[in-house]
Amino acid sequence: MTDPGEAPLCLPPRPLRNATGLRLPIGTCDTHFHVFAADAPLASPRSYTPRMEEIDGWLALSESFGIATGVLVQPSVYGLDNSVLLDALARHGERLRGIVVISPRTSDAELRHMDELGVRGIRINLRNKSGLGFDALADLAPRIRALGWHVQFQVGAEAIGQVAELTERHDIAGVIDHLAFMPLDPPGPALDALDRALDTGRVYTKISAPYRLRDSQTYDGYRQAVAALSAHHPERLLWASDWPHTELFGAVPEEDDLVALSISAVPERDQSAIFAGNAQALYFAH
Repeated sequence: MTDPGEAPLCLPPRPLRNATGLRLPIGTCDTHFHVFAADAPLASPRSYTPRMEEIDGWLALSESFGIATGVLVQPSVYGLDNSVLLDALARHGERLRGIVVISPRTSDAELRHMDELGVRGIRINLRNKSGLGFDALADLAPRIRALGWHVQFQVGAEAIGQVAELTERHDIAGVIDHLAFMPLDPPGPALDALDRALDTGRVYTKISAPYRLRDSQTYDGYRQAVAALSAHHPERLLWASDWPHTELFGAVPEEDDLVALSISAVPERDQSAIFAGNAQALYFAH
């Protein structure tokens, strides 16, 4: 296990508060959150040391804000060991789907078993230690395409064009995490690149984790970016909580502030699609 000094300990999520009774749109799907378990070995090397936030914490979040379904994403700190995620799917499969990190040597039987549990894609991660790189797609893309899965990309803004090219080359859908971590003070060329990627009809992006994006204190750039992308491609945007907000070491945002920001940033005409419908089609259609 990596020494804690090399893999800093994340702050925990803040205690839930929702004094005004905020509710997300009916059918909302949280397309990106993580869970952890104390008995699961952590990868070495890794980029952070997580708090052991389990599925019950996310279930409380979903109850407070009216989240109907969710998508568990394999965190980099577990490498290729998807056991914590798969256990959660086995226990809550009626409302959860999953994104895993797998070796190209994964057997067909394992893939079928994961599919039956609710796995709907694999994650490429260029931003964290112990993540899977682009090169894995040569072997994995044909196999997961046959299952109707897609590829989730945790990449920076500099790789947006490469994601679009890879999804075309492999004839597969792709999802870009967290607006590609682009700076939003104000939105610039990266937003144009993301808009072009969405033009392909193969790429989605999650309008999640605004606190990971360089922006003003009032998130004016985030609001502008979401409005611009919604105007052109409301069918390619996905909402997510990013709970429990890993890799935060100085401060953690309040959940109700994040929910309020999301609701206010998405035009009312597009809320049903962005919070619910797009995710239903991508993750729950089979």
